[in-house]
Amino acid sequence: MADPDFLLLGDALWLDFVNTAATAPGPSEALPDPGAWLRWTKAVRVESPTSAQAYDDALRFRTRLLALARSLDQGQAPSPSMIETINVRVAALEGRQQLVRISGNWRMRFAPGRPPTALEAIAGSVAETLSNPLAVVRRCTNPECGLYFVDESPTQSRRWCSRSRCGLRGGFERRRRSRPTPLVGEG
Repeated sequence: MADPDFLLLGDALWLDFVNTAATAPGPSEALPDPGAWLRWTKAVRVESPTSAQAYDDALRFRTRLLALARSLDQGQAPSPSMIETINVRVAALEGRQQLVRISGNWRMRFAPGRPPTALEAIAGSVAETLSNPLAVVRRCTNPECGLYFVDESPTQSRRWCSRSRCGLRGGFERRRRSRPTPLVGEG
């Protein structure tokens, strides 16, 4: 069951993490304390942190990822220092490559030797997004929202974080504004 304190769009783990930050006009801070960070890791089913330092590390990493999301939304390339930060986190995960059959085709896949830590899983999610040529990071166009999401639509024209959260509301508003104002009869 999902934790009601966290809005999880499910597009990319790293953007669900970024969306926990208080961003105007978006939601308020969803990770105000280490207990909230622990609940979030359980909600997204990643390895829960075990050290007291993990919360501070997570907030520092999230700040960097928020800057990355903003840059990508504006069509800018990630900075070399951001790529290095991601590579350091991804490199910490021990494992090996395996040959696996997927939909009738042979592919190389990484098999971790242990479950990734929360920040390793988040870094892996960033790497997957950045390496996907069809993925575009966008910010929801609802002026009251501001959540980030991955647009993998064929035309890359998705505008809302989710249809149920903002898309339907936006459609109603557009239709309401396009209707003529009814005339009030004189008495």
